[in-house]
Amino acid sequence: MATIDMPILKDREFILFQKMIYDRAGINMSDAKKALVSGRLTKRVKHYGLSSFEDYFNFITTSANGELQMAVDLLTTNETFFFREPKHFDFLRNSVLPGWHTGPRRVWSAASSSGEEAYTLAMLIAEHSPTSAWEIVGTDISTRVLEKARTGHYPIERAEKIPRNYLVKYCLKGIGQQEGTFIMERSLRDRVNFMHANLKEDLSSLGRFDVIFLRNVMIYFDMATKREVVARILPQLKPGGHFIVSHSESLNGISDQLKLITPSIYCKK
Repeated sequence: MATIDMPILKDREFILFQKMIYDRAGINMSDAKKALVSGRLTKRVKHYGLSSFEDYFNFITTSANGELQMAVDLLTTNETFFFREPKHFDFLRNSVLPGWHTGPRRVWSAASSSGEEAYTLAMLIAEHSPTSAWEIVGTDISTRVLEKARTGHYPIERAEKIPRNYLVKYCLKGIGQQEGTFIMERSLRDRVNFMHANLKEDLSSLGRFDVIFLRNVMIYFDMATKREVVARILPQLKPGGHFIVSHSESLNGISDQLKLITPSIYCKK
């Protein structure tokens, strides 16, 4: 039986995908990511019976077949977990929520991935907000992770960082065929609205927010893209609202509309 040769990602082909993901998502993919691109796209090349990565690139960029979104999904990194960087949630609980005596209040989890950050925010706000008029919006460029986020269904290992009182109150443990998993409680899921959004495109339809979380995203952008993305996001943040990035990120020199409160936490002037 003849074997099908595995396609090899050539340097000139890799450059095509580098430019595509930069133009589409703003992600500055280094040359060191060539093996990652090859590993994640090889199955798609073979799925369509194509002989090269260049054929696949032409296929996704010249046809309205939905495969371009699949390639973007595969090439974007989606790593997250519940209560990641807990000092941000401490700040929200201690310094922001006590002032929420009237609503409606809205929080945006930008680049929400599979939903852990958005549901962490929902649990925290449900527990500590003085007003019941609030909403969480989670967005991501990957439709694949958004489908997972909407289910609110996770392996039980993902619950490791969730405080026990939240776990008991807001998470339902699976039984039978669902053993080894848990699902976010329905009324909490109803508070979180997941939507597809590209931070390089118009965001005005999302409305305005009291708090915006944009964490572990800026590290993938060059300085020009950082300025572009922040300039597009800031009109959606209310004056006096808070803009929160990862502890490993900074908005220094990116916008004069933001005032640093504490490392990684900013307030819109």
